[in-house]
Amino acid sequence: MPQYIYAEGKQNDIRTAAKRFELLFEEDGFAISNFEVDEDSNLWALSLYPAEEGVTDIYKIALAELSALSMALPLRIEELADVDWVTKSLEGLVPVEAGRFIVHGSHDKGVINTRGHIAVQINAGQAFGTGHHGTTAGCLKVLSEELRGFHPLRILDLGTGSAVLAIALAKLLKQEILATDIDPVSIETADENTRINEVHPLVKTAVAAGFHHPVFAEKGPFDLIVANILAGPLCKMAPDVARNTAIGGRVILSGLLPHQRSRIISAYRTQGMSLVRTVTENGWLVLVFKR
Repeated sequence: MPQYIYAEGKQNDIRTAAKRFELLFEEDGFAISNFEVDEDSNLWALSLYPAEEGVTDIYKIALAELSALSMALPLRIEELADVDWVTKSLEGLVPVEAGRFIVHGSHDKGVINTRGHIAVQINAGQAFGTGHHGTTAGCLKVLSEELRGFHPLRILDLGTGSAVLAIALAKLLKQEILATDIDPVSIETADENTRINEVHPLVKTAVAAGFHHPVFAEKGPFDLIVANILAGPLCKMAPDVARNTAIGGRVILSGLLPHQRSRIISAYRTQGMSLVRTVTENGWLVLVFKR
């Protein structure tokens, strides 16, 4: 049965620990949450979800980090019930308006008012990106604005996940979008979602790590690259992203926290990219660069 790391404590301690774990494990992409359990007693909880095979090692690292902070939160390893949590949580999510788009699940199809918006249906699945997270919603809003006066011909959705961005772009522009991801499961989910949204003839998907796959040479250089992933990989890929961006092309980066701004800007400016704008959405950062 899957396991995760859990602790309960006072609000300040839980929030401090959560912030430290976000910094410590940001490149690993572990999900971290903190929430109120009992308002009257100021009891809060923290949950950390490492990769399944590494829970014990991450638990030891987390304990050592708290010890270095002189914090005595009672961390423990808990069993996670074998439930499709993504599907379960999506059932309670309302449609999200983001710029010219509205993202919804299958349970809302036919009952929501999509007038004036481009509807994108994203069902629960194993890939990231239902549209409800600030990183995705922020990226969709920025795309809505950027594409009013900018008309790219060759477009890449790097680290596509559920393909929410690729689907939105295909519906808005009615042209081919390349969507890639390192994870085969994500690509399976992306293919399913493109069929549901009836844009599968326009969205070409590929399992690709980095930019070594031949599809990048075939379809690039790109006038627009969107990447809603993590700061670590985005910094490492800065030279390849710049090299695969056409002169005058734009790069939109999301999945970033505000404290990572300087690090990302430095990595891309070094590659000849200029910062066009910075947008913050629900505590998450979207950066727009131009080559």
